[in-house]
Amino acid sequence: MGLSSYEDMPDHLHDYLRFFRDLGIEEVYLPKAVRDRIVGKSQSAGSASSMSTTSSRLARVPKPTAVLPTPPLPDKPTVAESQRSHSGERSAIPLEVLQEIQGDIGECTRCGLHEGRNKIVFGSGQPDAKLVFVGEGPGADEDAQGLPFVGRAGKLLTEMINNTAQREGIPISRGDVYICNVVKCRPPGNRNPEPGEMKTCGQFLERQLLAIRPKAICVLGGTAAKYLLRPTQGITRIRGQWHEWHGIPVMPTYHPSFLLRPYAQDKKREAWLDLRAALHYVYD
Repeated sequence: MGLSSYEDMPDHLHDYLRFFRDLGIEEVYLPKAVRDRIVGKSQSAGSASSMSTTSSRLARVPKPTAVLPTPPLPDKPTVAESQRSHSGERSAIPLEVLQEIQGDIGECTRCGLHEGRNKIVFGSGQPDAKLVFVGEGPGADEDAQGLPFVGRAGKLLTEMINNTAQREGIPISRGDVYICNVVKCRPPGNRNPEPGEMKTCGQFLERQLLAIRPKAICVLGGTAAKYLLRPTQGITRIRGQWHEWHGIPVMPTYHPSFLLRPYAQDKKREAWLDLRAALHYVYD
């Protein structure tokens, strides 16, 4: 549904729509129950005049000029607050939200990447993970299996997580984190995702991250870092330094596929230092 079509709603929903409009996203995909509720209210209130009012309100919102702002959260308990019960343990809410997001993606045909797709690669790992890894897009092995980071780069990422955690005395492995990509379909020839493709698919990544609300995010490679952080410098300059996305600390580092290249062997130690910093921040 278009961002200008929600006229009869609380102010906090207007704030969310302004945020997504500023990202350049023209449509948002909501669970059917929410869509029916909004549309029902709109029809009963007379949508024609209200729609133009909402459209003009959104049009006057200034565009962001720097790093992505954190959108206002609703008055109701946030996802992060709801994830913890009185005993301090997380509930099943993140899993339920992730299932809703995956259902909203469906058999996606929103951009041209679907034409050569074998399987949509949504994400894998713990839905209540404290650490999330974000790559740019699936490769051939991921497209065949429907799982992220299962090819050569994925094997290296698994080794990096498992070996670093073991070396640092942190009792976790790859299965304890969550891993996903900016785009969910494989770009042809493993090329970088194009800006329009990332804009179309990135809204689902952002909903994943807000549902999980991890303690930290590790961004893998310059393409994913460019989408999530909007940096003014390349990955070699911003890696190893903490950034922020919606109040969540973000550690950018090299993509494992880059580290597999012969000329990048000297970068492995830098990537190890970045990962070590992220693991200690999250699990110490």
